[in-house]
Amino acid sequence: MSFGFPKSKLHVVADFVTALGHSAFRVGDALGMFAFDAHERPDLFVPALLSRGVGDVMASMLASCAGTAGSSEGLEEAALHLAGRPGLIFLASDFHWPLDRLDEVLDLLAHAYIVPLVIWDPAEIQPPTRDGLMPLRDLESGRPSTVWLRPSMRARWQEAVQRRRADLNAIFSARGIRPFYISGEFDSEALSHYFFEATA
Repeated sequence: MSFGFPKSKLHVVADFVTALGHSAFRVGDALGMFAFDAHERPDLFVPALLSRGVGDVMASMLASCAGTAGSSEGLEEAALHLAGRPGLIFLASDFHWPLDRLDEVLDLLAHAYIVPLVIWDPAEIQPPTRDGLMPLRDLESGRPSTVWLRPSMRARWQEAVQRRRADLNAIFSARGIRPFYISGEFDSEALSHYFFEATA
């Protein structure tokens, strides 16, 4: 989630949380946060509060945090705190981790209304249009590498993105859940439209 330009995906989530905090306070709802990467992140925990500034506090914590790759294990640890409880849960992640236990997590949260926010940076889902050498850096290990981008690799890149999106859609739609995809900036109007369609 630290990847992205000009904003990292974590900063996009921080923008969302800021907007969510203002909205929750206006309607009188409490707002809290559980976070995870490879494991639950108790340092980013915020208890459910009805406060004008809780979204800003959460956004600041997210924007300044460092983390490792996410996993369904970390998500499951965080979700255990909400198991069996009703409410509205926004599940924000890029979902670039094995999805084999996501069903179990959704079972834990079955009493809640879940909105998966799939945060992808445009550079992850749209390969460069030109052929040539492309420098890469593994975000987890920091190791640099170089690949020769050509039409066949570009096609595989796009197929992998489409496959991941189809996998996520299948897992969520089997439970009547529709993910909300964010690529680049958070768009509050698009999210409002998402809820309007859900209730129509």
